[in-house]
Amino acid sequence: MDFAHDDVTKVKLEELTSFMDDYVYPAEQTFAEQLAALDDRWAWSRVPVLQELRAEARRRGLWNLFLPGKDGGGLTNLQYAPLAELTGRSLHLAPPALNCSAPDTGNMEVLHLFGTDEQRKRWLEPLLKGEIRSSFAMTEPRVASSDATNIETSIVRDGDEYVLNGRKWWITGALNPDAAIFIVMGKTDPDAPRHQQQSQVLVPRDTKGLTILRGMHVFGYDDHSHGGHAELVLENVRVPVSNVIGRAGDGFAIAQARLGPGRIHHCMRSIGVAERAVELMVRRASERVAFGKRIADQGVVRDWIAESRVRIEQLRLLVLKTAWLMDTVGNKGAHSEIQAIKIATPKTIEWILDKAIQVHGAGGLSQDYFLAQAFAGIRTLRFADGPDEVHKNSLARAEIRRLAGA
Repeated sequence: MDFAHDDVTKVKLEELTSFMDDYVYPAEQTFAEQLAALDDRWAWSRVPVLQELRAEARRRGLWNLFLPGKDGGGLTNLQYAPLAELTGRSLHLAPPALNCSAPDTGNMEVLHLFGTDEQRKRWLEPLLKGEIRSSFAMTEPRVASSDATNIETSIVRDGDEYVLNGRKWWITGALNPDAAIFIVMGKTDPDAPRHQQQSQVLVPRDTKGLTILRGMHVFGYDDHSHGGHAELVLENVRVPVSNVIGRAGDGFAIAQARLGPGRIHHCMRSIGVAERAVELMVRRASERVAFGKRIADQGVVRDWIAESRVRIEQLRLLVLKTAWLMDTVGNKGAHSEIQAIKIATPKTIEWILDKAIQVHGAGGLSQDYFLAQAFAGIRTLRFADGPDEVHKNSLARAEIRRLAGA
Protein backbone atom coordinates (compact mmCIF):
# COMPACT_ATOMS: atom_id res chain seq x y z
CA MET A 1 0.00 0.00 0.00
CA ASP A 2 1.49 3.31 -1.16
CA PHE A 3 0.21 6.54 0.37
CA ALA A 4 2.39 8.83 -1.77
CA HIS A 5 0.97 10.81 -4.70
CA ASP A 6 2.10 9.72 -8.15
CA ASP A 7 4.41 11.92 -10.22
CA VAL A 8 1.58 13.53 -12.22
CA THR A 9 -0.22 14.55 -9.04
CA LYS A 10 2.96 15.89 -7.44
CA VAL A 11 3.64 18.14 -10.42
CA LYS A 12 0.06 19.41 -10.58
CA LEU A 13 0.04 20.03 -6.82
CA GLU A 14 3.18 22.12 -7.09
CA GLU A 15 1.72 24.09 -9.99
CA LEU A 16 -1.62 24.64 -8.26
CA THR A 17 0.00 25.55 -4.93
CA SER A 18 2.05 28.19 -6.72
CA PHE A 19 -1.06 29.51 -8.47
CA MET A 20 -2.99 29.69 -5.20
CA ASP A 21 -0.15 31.44 -3.34
CA ASP A 22 0.74 33.89 -6.10
CA TYR A 23 -2.68 34.69 -7.53
CA VAL A 24 -5.76 33.30 -5.75
CA TYR A 25 -5.22 34.20 -2.07
CA PRO A 26 -4.02 37.74 -2.90
CA ALA A 27 -7.12 38.23 -5.10
CA GLU A 28 -9.73 37.24 -2.48
CA GLN A 29 -10.31 40.74 -1.12
CA THR A 30 -10.23 42.28 -4.60
CA PHE A 31 -12.82 39.77 -5.78
CA ALA A 32 -15.13 40.69 -2.89
CA GLU A 33 -14.74 44.42 -3.59
CA GLN A 34 -15.26 44.10 -7.35
CA LEU A 35 -18.26 41.82 -6.85
CA ALA A 36 -19.85 44.39 -4.53
CA ALA A 37 -19.32 47.08 -7.17
CA LEU A 38 -21.14 45.22 -9.97
CA ASP A 39 -24.41 46.62 -11.29
CA ASP A 40 -25.76 43.06 -11.21
CA ARG A 41 -24.60 41.49 -7.95
CA TRP A 42 -25.38 37.99 -9.26
CA ALA A 43 -23.05 38.25 -12.26
CA TRP A 44 -20.02 36.96 -10.32
CA SER A 45 -18.48 35.42 -13.44
CA ARG A 46 -17.94 38.93 -14.86
CA VAL A 47 -15.74 40.17 -12.01
CA PRO A 48 -12.52 41.46 -13.66
CA VAL A 49 -10.07 39.81 -11.26
CA LEU A 50 -11.76 36.44 -11.83
CA GLN A 51 -11.29 36.84 -15.56
CA GLU A 52 -7.60 37.53 -14.94
CA LEU A 53 -7.32 34.41 -12.77
CA ARG A 54 -9.01 32.29 -15.43
CA ALA A 55 -6.64 33.50 -18.10
CA GLU A 56 -3.67 32.64 -15.89
CA ALA A 57 -5.12 29.23 -14.99
CA ARG A 58 -5.56 28.39 -18.68
CA ARG A 59 -2.03 29.54 -19.39
CA ARG A 60 -0.71 27.24 -16.65
CA GLY A 61 -2.73 24.21 -17.76
CA LEU A 62 -4.93 24.30 -14.64
CA TRP A 63 -8.23 24.33 -16.50
CA ASN A 64 -11.12 21.83 -16.35
CA LEU A 65 -9.04 19.54 -14.13
CA PHE A 66 -12.17 17.74 -12.86
CA LEU A 67 -13.06 16.24 -16.25
CA PRO A 68 -11.15 13.15 -17.46
CA GLY A 69 -10.13 12.59 -21.05
CA LYS A 70 -9.22 15.04 -23.79
CA ASP A 71 -11.98 17.51 -22.87
CA GLY A 72 -10.58 18.02 -19.38
CA GLY A 73 -7.43 17.68 -17.35
CA GLY A 74 -6.91 14.02 -18.17
CA LEU A 75 -6.67 13.15 -14.46
CA THR A 76 -8.10 10.25 -12.51
CA ASN A 77 -10.34 10.83 -9.49
CA LEU A 78 -7.44 9.92 -7.23
CA GLN A 79 -5.16 12.43 -8.95
CA TYR A 80 -7.79 15.16 -8.86
CA ALA A 81 -8.70 14.66 -5.18
CA PRO A 82 -5.79 16.58 -3.57
CA LEU A 83 -6.12 19.33 -6.17
CA ALA A 84 -9.80 19.79 -5.39
CA GLU A 85 -8.93 19.86 -1.69
CA LEU A 86 -6.48 22.66 -2.33
CA THR A 87 -9.11 24.72 -4.17
CA GLY A 88 -11.45 24.28 -1.19
CA ARG A 89 -9.15 26.55 0.80
CA SER A 90 -10.54 29.43 -1.26
CA LEU A 91 -13.93 27.97 -2.02
CA HIS A 92 -15.55 31.00 -3.61
CA LEU A 93 -12.67 31.88 -5.90
CA ALA A 94 -10.36 28.96 -6.72
CA PRO A 95 -12.89 26.49 -8.22
CA PRO A 96 -14.39 29.03 -10.66
CA ALA A 97 -10.90 30.30 -11.49
CA LEU A 98 -10.09 26.78 -12.70
CA ASN A 99 -13.55 26.26 -14.28
CA CYS A 100 -14.10 23.53 -11.71
CA SER A 101 -17.12 24.87 -9.78
CA ALA A 102 -20.55 23.34 -9.30
CA PRO A 103 -23.07 23.09 -10.84
CA ASP A 104 -21.16 23.56 -14.09
CA THR A 105 -18.91 20.58 -13.38
CA GLY A 106 -21.83 18.16 -13.08
CA ASN A 107 -23.59 19.63 -16.08
CA MET A 108 -20.45 19.34 -18.19
CA GLU A 109 -20.12 15.71 -17.10
CA VAL A 110 -23.73 15.04 -18.14
CA LEU A 111 -23.24 16.60 -21.57
CA HIS A 112 -19.87 14.88 -21.95
CA LEU A 113 -21.36 11.45 -21.18
CA PHE A 114 -24.89 11.66 -22.55
CA GLY A 115 -25.17 14.68 -24.85
CA THR A 116 -25.61 14.48 -28.61
CA ASP A 117 -22.98 15.96 -30.91
CA GLU A 118 -25.23 18.98 -31.42
CA GLN A 119 -25.79 19.44 -27.67
CA ARG A 120 -22.07 19.18 -26.97
CA LYS A 121 -21.24 21.72 -29.64
CA ARG A 122 -23.88 24.23 -28.57
CA TRP A 123 -23.54 23.95 -24.79
CA LEU A 124 -20.60 21.81 -23.68
CA GLU A 125 -17.96 23.62 -25.73
CA PRO A 126 -18.76 27.12 -24.36
CA LEU A 127 -18.99 25.66 -20.83
CA LEU A 128 -15.56 24.08 -21.22
CA LYS A 129 -14.21 27.43 -22.40
CA GLY A 130 -15.81 29.25 -19.45
CA GLU A 131 -17.83 31.46 -21.80
CA ILE A 132 -21.18 30.64 -20.18
CA ARG A 133 -22.50 29.19 -16.91
CA SER A 134 -25.31 26.69 -16.30
CA SER A 135 -27.81 25.37 -13.73
CA PHE A 136 -29.30 22.01 -12.83
CA ALA A 137 -33.02 22.22 -11.96
CA MET A 138 -34.22 19.17 -10.05
CA THR A 139 -35.36 20.11 -6.51
CA GLU A 140 -38.98 21.21 -6.02
CA PRO A 141 -40.77 22.98 -3.13
CA ARG A 142 -43.95 20.91 -3.10
CA VAL A 143 -42.47 17.41 -2.84
CA ALA A 144 -39.75 15.62 -0.88
CA SER A 145 -37.09 15.87 -3.55
CA SER A 146 -34.75 13.58 -1.62
CA ASP A 147 -36.76 10.94 -3.51
CA ALA A 148 -36.21 12.09 -7.09
CA THR A 149 -39.11 9.96 -8.29
CA ASN A 150 -41.45 12.41 -6.50
CA ILE A 151 -40.65 15.22 -8.92
CA GLU A 152 -43.85 16.69 -10.34
CA THR A 153 -42.65 19.00 -13.12
CA SER A 154 -44.38 17.77 -16.26
CA ILE A 155 -42.65 17.34 -19.60
CA VAL A 156 -45.33 16.63 -22.21
CA ARG A 157 -44.61 15.98 -25.87
CA ASP A 158 -46.53 18.09 -28.35
CA GLY A 159 -45.44 17.25 -31.88
CA ASP A 160 -41.77 18.14 -32.26
CA GLU A 161 -41.67 19.99 -28.94
CA TYR A 162 -41.73 19.29 -25.22
CA VAL A 163 -43.91 21.51 -23.03
CA LEU A 164 -42.65 21.97 -19.44
CA ASN A 165 -44.70 23.11 -16.46
CA GLY A 166 -43.53 23.14 -12.86
CA ARG A 167 -41.78 24.96 -10.04
CA LYS A 168 -38.19 24.48 -8.85
CA TRP A 169 -36.16 25.90 -5.98
CA TRP A 170 -32.59 25.88 -4.61
CA ILE A 171 -31.37 25.99 -8.19
CA THR A 172 -27.71 26.90 -7.78
CA GLY A 173 -26.32 29.63 -10.03
CA ALA A 174 -29.65 30.38 -11.68
CA LEU A 175 -29.60 34.08 -10.76
CA ASN A 176 -26.36 34.62 -12.64
CA PRO A 177 -27.29 36.15 -16.03
CA ASP A 178 -24.45 34.14 -17.58
CA ALA A 179 -26.25 30.87 -16.69
CA ALA A 180 -27.31 30.40 -20.30
CA ILE A 181 -28.62 26.85 -20.07
CA PHE A 182 -30.72 24.91 -17.54
CA ILE A 183 -30.86 21.14 -17.32
CA VAL A 184 -34.43 20.57 -16.11
CA MET A 185 -35.60 17.25 -14.68
CA GLY A 186 -39.26 16.31 -14.85
CA LYS A 187 -41.69 13.55 -15.75
CA THR A 188 -42.31 12.56 -19.35
CA ASP A 189 -44.30 9.40 -18.53
CA PRO A 190 -46.00 9.14 -15.10
CA ASP A 191 -47.28 5.66 -16.01
CA ALA A 192 -43.84 4.17 -16.74
CA PRO A 193 -41.91 2.10 -14.15
CA ARG A 194 -40.93 4.29 -11.19
CA HIS A 195 -37.34 4.98 -12.26
CA GLN A 196 -38.17 5.46 -15.94
CA GLN A 197 -40.72 8.24 -15.61
CA GLN A 198 -38.22 11.10 -15.54
CA SER A 199 -36.27 12.86 -18.27
CA GLN A 200 -33.75 15.67 -18.42
CA VAL A 201 -34.26 18.45 -20.92
CA LEU A 202 -32.11 21.41 -21.95
CA VAL A 203 -33.89 24.74 -21.51
CA PRO A 204 -32.08 27.92 -22.65
CA ARG A 205 -32.36 30.81 -20.21
CA ASP A 206 -34.19 33.07 -22.65
CA THR A 207 -36.95 30.53 -23.37
CA LYS A 208 -40.42 32.05 -23.01
CA GLY A 209 -42.17 30.91 -19.84
CA LEU A 210 -39.02 30.40 -17.73
CA THR A 211 -39.16 32.91 -14.88
CA ILE A 212 -36.67 33.38 -12.02
CA LEU A 213 -38.82 34.26 -9.00
CA ARG A 214 -36.36 34.96 -6.18
CA GLY A 215 -33.08 34.07 -4.54
CA MET A 216 -32.98 31.73 -1.54
CA HIS A 217 -30.98 32.55 1.60
CA VAL A 218 -28.95 30.11 3.72
CA PHE A 219 -28.76 31.36 7.33
CA GLY A 220 -28.99 34.88 5.94
CA TYR A 221 -26.37 34.38 3.21
CA ASP A 222 -27.55 34.58 -0.39
CA ASP A 223 -24.32 33.21 -1.91
CA HIS A 224 -24.33 35.85 -4.63
CA SER A 225 -20.64 35.13 -5.22
CA HIS A 226 -21.76 31.89 -6.90
CA GLY A 227 -24.90 33.15 -8.61
CA GLY A 228 -27.21 32.35 -5.72
CA HIS A 229 -29.84 29.63 -5.27
CA ALA A 230 -33.07 30.50 -7.07
CA GLU A 231 -36.72 29.59 -7.07
CA LEU A 232 -38.07 29.49 -10.60
CA VAL A 233 -41.25 28.61 -12.44
CA LEU A 234 -41.80 26.99 -15.84
CA GLU A 235 -45.09 27.91 -17.49
CA ASN A 236 -45.78 26.27 -20.84
CA VAL A 237 -42.07 26.34 -21.65
CA ARG A 238 -41.52 24.90 -25.14
CA VAL A 239 -38.27 23.38 -26.37
CA PRO A 240 -37.49 21.07 -29.30
CA VAL A 241 -37.69 17.32 -28.67
CA SER A 242 -34.00 17.23 -29.64
CA ASN A 243 -33.25 19.01 -26.34
CA VAL A 244 -33.82 15.83 -24.31
CA ILE A 245 -30.60 14.41 -22.90
CA GLY A 246 -30.16 10.75 -23.73
CA ARG A 247 -33.61 9.28 -24.22
CA ALA A 248 -36.97 10.03 -22.64
CA GLY A 249 -37.07 8.03 -19.42
CA ASP A 250 -33.30 8.19 -18.80
CA GLY A 251 -33.52 11.14 -16.40
CA PHE A 252 -33.23 9.24 -13.12
CA ALA A 253 -30.24 7.19 -14.30
CA ILE A 254 -28.52 10.32 -15.63
CA ALA A 255 -29.11 12.08 -12.30
CA GLN A 256 -27.44 9.23 -10.44
CA ALA A 257 -24.49 9.29 -12.83
CA ARG A 258 -24.20 13.05 -12.31
CA LEU A 259 -24.46 13.04 -8.53
CA GLY A 260 -21.75 10.42 -7.84
CA PRO A 261 -18.79 12.53 -9.00
CA GLY A 262 -20.48 15.65 -7.63
CA ARG A 263 -20.60 14.17 -4.14
CA ILE A 264 -16.90 13.32 -4.09
CA HIS A 265 -15.97 16.75 -5.50
CA HIS A 266 -17.91 18.44 -2.68
CA CYS A 267 -16.13 16.26 -0.13
CA MET A 268 -12.69 16.93 -1.61
CA ARG A 269 -13.16 20.68 -1.51
CA SER A 270 -14.65 20.56 1.98
CA ILE A 271 -11.44 19.09 3.38
CA GLY A 272 -9.66 22.20 2.10
CA VAL A 273 -12.21 24.33 3.97
CA ALA A 274 -11.39 22.40 7.15
CA GLU A 275 -7.65 22.79 6.70
CA ARG A 276 -7.94 26.54 6.39
CA ALA A 277 -10.26 26.65 9.40
CA VAL A 278 -7.71 24.80 11.53
CA GLU A 279 -4.97 27.19 10.43
CA LEU A 280 -7.12 30.17 11.43
CA MET A 281 -8.02 28.50 14.72
CA VAL A 282 -4.38 27.86 15.62
CA ARG A 283 -3.30 31.35 14.63
CA ARG A 284 -6.09 33.02 16.58
CA ALA A 285 -5.52 30.84 19.66
CA SER A 286 -1.80 31.61 19.56
CA GLU A 287 -2.34 35.37 19.37
CA ARG A 288 -5.06 35.90 22.00
CA VAL A 289 -4.61 35.91 25.78
CA ALA A 290 -7.40 35.22 28.28
CA PHE A 291 -7.15 34.84 32.06
CA GLY A 292 -3.40 35.29 31.98
CA LYS A 293 -2.44 32.77 29.30
CA ARG A 294 -2.73 32.19 25.58
CA ILE A 295 -5.94 30.61 24.39
CA ALA A 296 -3.73 28.01 22.70
CA ASP A 297 -2.57 26.93 26.17
CA GLN A 298 -6.11 26.19 27.33
CA GLY A 299 -6.67 22.43 27.53
CA VAL A 300 -10.07 22.50 25.89
CA VAL A 301 -8.74 24.43 22.89
CA ARG A 302 -5.82 22.04 22.49
CA ASP A 303 -8.33 19.21 22.55
CA TRP A 304 -10.26 20.88 19.69
CA ILE A 305 -7.08 21.35 17.65
CA ALA A 306 -5.97 17.75 18.17
CA GLU A 307 -9.44 16.37 17.40
CA SER A 308 -9.60 18.50 14.25
CA ARG A 309 -6.35 17.05 12.95
CA VAL A 310 -7.44 13.47 13.68
CA ARG A 311 -10.84 13.97 12.02
CA ILE A 312 -9.36 15.56 8.91
CA GLU A 313 -6.87 12.73 8.45
CA GLN A 314 -9.57 10.08 8.90
CA LEU A 315 -11.85 11.84 6.45
CA ARG A 316 -9.13 12.36 3.86
CA LEU A 317 -8.23 8.67 3.87
CA LEU A 318 -11.87 7.70 3.32
CA VAL A 319 -12.25 10.20 0.47
CA LEU A 320 -9.02 9.04 -1.20
CA LYS A 321 -10.10 5.41 -0.90
CA THR A 322 -13.41 6.34 -2.54
CA ALA A 323 -11.62 8.15 -5.38
CA TRP A 324 -9.39 5.10 -5.90
CA LEU A 325 -12.41 2.78 -6.02
CA MET A 326 -14.17 5.04 -8.53
CA ASP A 327 -11.09 4.79 -10.75
CA THR A 328 -10.65 1.03 -10.36
CA VAL A 329 -14.16 -0.46 -10.08
CA GLY A 330 -16.33 2.44 -11.26
CA ASN A 331 -18.88 4.68 -9.57
CA LYS A 332 -21.32 1.82 -9.06
CA GLY A 333 -18.69 -0.31 -7.35
CA ALA A 334 -17.82 2.62 -5.08
CA HIS A 335 -21.45 3.37 -4.24
CA SER A 336 -21.22 2.54 -0.53
CA GLU A 337 -18.03 4.55 -0.08
CA ILE A 338 -19.54 7.53 -1.93
CA GLN A 339 -22.45 7.41 0.51
CA ALA A 340 -20.08 7.08 3.46
CA ILE A 341 -18.10 10.20 2.56
CA LYS A 342 -21.31 12.11 1.87
CA ILE A 343 -22.50 11.22 5.38
CA ALA A 344 -19.18 11.83 7.15
CA THR A 345 -17.83 14.96 5.46
CA PRO A 346 -20.37 17.71 6.23
CA LYS A 347 -20.76 16.70 9.88
CA THR A 348 -16.99 16.47 10.36
CA ILE A 349 -16.30 19.85 8.74
CA GLU A 350 -19.24 21.38 10.61
CA TRP A 351 -17.67 20.33 13.90
CA ILE A 352 -14.27 21.79 12.97
CA LEU A 353 -15.79 25.07 11.77
CA ASP A 354 -17.83 25.32 14.96
CA LYS A 355 -14.67 25.05 17.10
CA ALA A 356 -12.82 27.55 14.91
CA ILE A 357 -15.73 29.98 15.30
CA GLN A 358 -15.68 29.47 19.07
CA VAL A 359 -11.94 30.26 19.24
CA HIS A 360 -12.54 33.47 17.25
CA GLY A 361 -15.19 34.67 19.68
CA ALA A 362 -17.74 37.11 18.28
CA GLY A 363 -15.48 37.71 15.30
CA GLY A 364 -16.09 34.15 14.18
CA LEU A 365 -19.76 34.98 13.67
CA SER A 366 -19.00 38.01 11.53
CA GLN A 367 -18.21 38.72 7.89
CA ASP A 368 -14.60 39.53 8.85
CA TYR A 369 -13.66 35.85 8.67
CA PHE A 370 -14.73 33.19 6.21
CA LEU A 371 -15.84 30.86 9.01
CA ALA A 372 -19.52 31.82 9.38
CA GLN A 373 -20.19 31.79 5.66
CA ALA A 374 -18.27 28.53 5.32
CA PHE A 375 -20.41 27.01 8.08
CA ALA A 376 -23.58 28.02 6.23
CA GLY A 377 -22.22 26.52 3.01
CA ILE A 378 -21.11 23.26 4.61
CA ARG A 379 -24.45 22.89 6.38
CA THR A 380 -26.18 22.87 2.99
CA LEU A 381 -24.16 19.79 2.01
CA ARG A 382 -26.24 17.75 4.45
CA PHE A 383 -29.07 18.31 1.94
CA ALA A 384 -27.27 18.82 -1.39
CA ASP A 385 -27.10 15.66 -3.53
CA GLY A 386 -29.33 13.90 -1.01
CA PRO A 387 -29.87 14.35 2.76
CA ASP A 388 -27.91 12.41 5.37
CA GLU A 389 -30.87 10.21 6.26
CA VAL A 390 -31.34 8.91 2.70
CA HIS A 391 -27.67 7.98 2.41
CA LYS A 392 -27.63 6.35 5.83
CA ASN A 393 -30.72 4.29 5.03
CA SER A 394 -29.25 3.13 1.73
CA LEU A 395 -25.85 2.39 3.24
CA ALA A 396 -27.40 0.42 6.11
CA ARG A 397 -29.54 -1.56 3.66
CA ALA A 398 -26.46 -2.50 1.65
CA GLU A 399 -24.60 -3.49 4.82
CA ILE A 400 -27.47 -5.69 5.98
CA ARG A 401 -27.60 -7.39 2.58
CA ARG A 402 -23.85 -7.92 2.57
CA LEU A 403 -23.79 -9.50 6.01
CA ALA A 404 -26.92 -11.55 5.38
CA GLY A 405 -25.21 -13.11 2.39
CA ALA A 406 -21.93 -13.76 4.18
